[in-house]
Amino acid sequence: MPAKRIIPCLDVKNGRTVKGINFEGLADVGDPVELGARYTAEGADELVYLDISASKEERSTFTDLVRRIAERINIPFTVGGGISSVDDAARLLDAGADKITVNSAAVANPDLITEIASRYGRQFVVVAIDAKKVDGVWRVTTHGGSRLTDRELFSWAKEVEQRGAGEIMFTSMDHDGTRNGYPCNTFARLCSEVSIPVIASGGAGSAEDIANVLTDGCADAALAASIFHYGDTTVNSLKRELSDKGIEVRL
Repeated sequence: MPAKRIIPCLDVKNGRTVKGINFEGLADVGDPVELGARYTAEGADELVYLDISASKEERSTFTDLVRRIAERINIPFTVGGGISSVDDAARLLDAGADKITVNSAAVANPDLITEIASRYGRQFVVVAIDAKKVDGVWRVTTHGGSRLTDRELFSWAKEVEQRGAGEIMFTSMDHDGTRNGYPCNTFARLCSEVSIPVIASGGAGSAEDIANVLTDGCADAALAASIFHYGDTTVNSLKRELSDKGIEVRL
């Protein structure tokens, strides 16, 4: 079985890394390039950079920042936010991104997933799914969690896999930034219904939370932000704790 991946996530707005709770109350936590370089040195397997206001503001993702990141960082990194065409994906690949993630535009135009995967390969395409529980149903949201759609998490996940996604990055909006743990039962069901890797996002507050989603939740990777940004732990310390629990990670 492949080693589990630990992926720091950097939400970026106006060129700065920010973090909030349930997608609200954003606070500045540092320079995205410097933070990325630090997490790389600490042993992160990959990084994810999300331009969190790009879709709301209907603008393209931060190409110049991607170039700066690529100059400093020697591990794979994924970029998302405001990607609505194959040309957008090409621009980010040329700037140095290893993968792109699509969310709002893919919900509006699911063919976009197939178009990007057909041109570059499915390993280049990560579909992000932000969802919240409404009347007992996991409903997919778009535009940074501000718009509720009629799509349901599990059926949408299966569709994006069929359309060519190489990975799914699922964020529970109900857990995001709360540090109260991930919804492991939901992740376990999601991982059982698709055959591509699932990245768990939203709710990491401790090594125990991450261990739970990688074991009970069956996730292939854990995305985390607050615990790294605020100095609760470091990537290498977290990996050592996970290894001590019998979870295979790259040390």
